Amino acid sequence: MSPAITVAVINGMLRPLLEARLPDWIEPRWFTTTEELMGLAPEAEIGWFDSFQDGVAEAGAMAAVKLRWLNTIAAGVEHLSLGVLASRGVTLTNGAGINAITIAEYAVMGMLSIAKNYREVIRAADRHEWLGDAPGKMELYGSKALLLGVGGIGSLIAERLAPFGVEVTKVRRNPGPGELGLGDWRARLGAFDWVIVTVPATPDTEHLIGATELAAMKPTATLMNFARGSLVDQQALIEALKARGIGHAFLDVTEPEPLAPDHPLWTVPNAHITMHLSGRSQNMMFIRSVERFLDNLERWHRGEPLLHRVNLELGY
Repeated sequence: MSPAITVAVINGMLRPLLEARLPDWIEPRWFTTTEELMGLAPEAEIGWFDSFQDGVAEAGAMAAVKLRWLNTIAAGVEHLSLGVLASRGVTLTNGAGINAITIAEYAVMGMLSIAKNYREVIRAADRHEWLGDAPGKMELYGSKALLLGVGGIGSLIAERLAPFGVEVTKVRRNPGPGELGLGDWRARLGAFDWVIVTVPATPDTEHLIGATELAAMKPTATLMNFARGSLVDQQALIEALKARGIGHAFLDVTEPEPLAPDHPLWTVPNAHITMHLSGRSQNMMFIRSVERFLDNLERWHRGEPLLHRVNLELGY
């Protein structure tokens, strides 16, 4: 059970959505700069240290010596020192599923865009050129997708592809009927038109897709990555795209981010780069995050398990 008053250090951008709804046993302390966070963090028992600047949340967590629960809006938590949090007995909750709806919609948009070669339609319109034929003639109906990862994002992608008649094969750690396990999917890569990556970034998933996997894919297939850039061997991908070893890559994430203006990936014509915008293409992210945080606050106060708790050993 939490003490009578608990200090919570929270990013001030959430204040308009959150302050009036906090329970009276919370003493909120808001930060708006990195310097303010570092001054407040040592007293934090509950922390929500997210920032748009790299490294700030990690620095705050390391300085928060009294921290018992750390919340983040991010689904991926590879930016945090999970071993240190585990050694201190800190509970970590993440934003898994917060952006799932908009990312799933982005995945469908990307598939349709590639199937119909909509990029060429836009370019023709920009040239004021009336095309006499459709530049893309693929239908989603009857195509086959391999879904690597069936968490909040992956499950919604599968749900949204069903009405289009896409045959989805799911890969998960503990497969159910009709699904593939972690050791089974590579042997089946050549059967799919779409390979969609939504698994968490951990040491075990670094370069999950490399030269061997790309060579096993259909030459017309599309690789789609909505996880982290580290899951794909980017140099091997560039080489496969240039050699037309695969048809396309739809990359919402890259390594590094942002890509430098002169990065060679920009010039690969069959690479579609969407600048990690899929999760931001909405206006509900902070609202959903606040609702989840408030729900977990009540659970915390009652001594109940928190929802969306990260397994610090597995990294998700």
